[in-house]
Amino acid sequence: ALMPSIFGVICFFGISGNSIVIYTIVKKTKLCSQQTVPDIFIFSLSIADLLFLLGMPFLIHQLVGNGSWCFGGTMCTIITALDSNSQIVSTYILTVMTLDRYLATVHPIRFKHVRTPFVAGAAVALVWVFSLVSITPVWMYTGLMRLKDGSVGCALLLPNPATGTYWFTLYQFFLAFALPWVVICGVFFKILQNMSVAVAPLPRRSQRVRTRKVTRMAVAICLVFFICWAPYYVLQLAHLGVQRPTFAFLYAYNIAISMGYANSCINPFIYIILSETFKRQFIVALCPSHRAFRVAPAPADAGMSLKTQTPPLPENTHVHSKRTFVGPTVM
Repeated sequence: ALMPSIFGVICFFGISGNSIVIYTIVKKTKLCSQQTVPDIFIFSLSIADLLFLLGMPFLIHQLVGNGSWCFGGTMCTIITALDSNSQIVSTYILTVMTLDRYLATVHPIRFKHVRTPFVAGAAVALVWVFSLVSITPVWMYTGLMRLKDGSVGCALLLPNPATGTYWFTLYQFFLAFALPWVVICGVFFKILQNMSVAVAPLPRRSQRVRTRKVTRMAVAICLVFFICWAPYYVLQLAHLGVQRPTFAFLYAYNIAISMGYANSCINPFIYIILSETFKRQFIVALCPSHRAFRVAPAPADAGMSLKTQTPPLPENTHVHSKRTFVGPTVM
């Protein structure tokens, strides 16, 4: 019962934390009328993380049932696509937020007209469209398959498993992890480089302080993202060369999956720990009588997240979603 328990704890705290973030931002901004650029990114990221975590009960059910799926073919496609889509959305929102931090710190005046709520909302919309298109293989090939014990599993059934597993794993690795991480590292390197040598005129002191705090938040979330998701993708690549995974490998793989889900659970608590402004906004949202607190209209701290599925299935000719566990049961 170890892994289902771990996933259950992550699911509970992740859904609770992201719901708190969403509620706080909605109360503070009155939906869209007073949203700042960081508000839009954090709100969108929390929505993506929440949708990602809502798939965890199905994963827990599969763990308990040794990979069986009893929710039908339509739900199999929807839940797997939701899982994949939310992961890519959160990853690229993280990337867009990093680019926003670059404009805010390196070109705060020159690109002020670009850093508007409208542009931020348009960027988030483009990320969602890009993600929905990028998971086309999931929409096309996710379905039900018969497992060895006679039950039915939810799997990604590629037309040519011998080569499809290899190319899909690489596609997923570069699209959802390597490419955005290279962009994020490059952008933060430019930010740090600029901050060490900057002599150009900067905005007023209070604005500089807020920019540094939001940038610190973005760096923290990027680091947490890497720590949580790097093990999963490393094991994905390693799995390509492992025909018969050992019990230890499968156990480590389940731990890596739990770390990926934990990333969506951790982000809300980073906001709370690193943002005094968010704490005050949360108090005001819960207790309107505390409006004596002066909640500055500073941008809410940036936040971001990654994740997904489809490990190559050992000892089978099909590619399975990470939700499906066939073989030694890791419990």
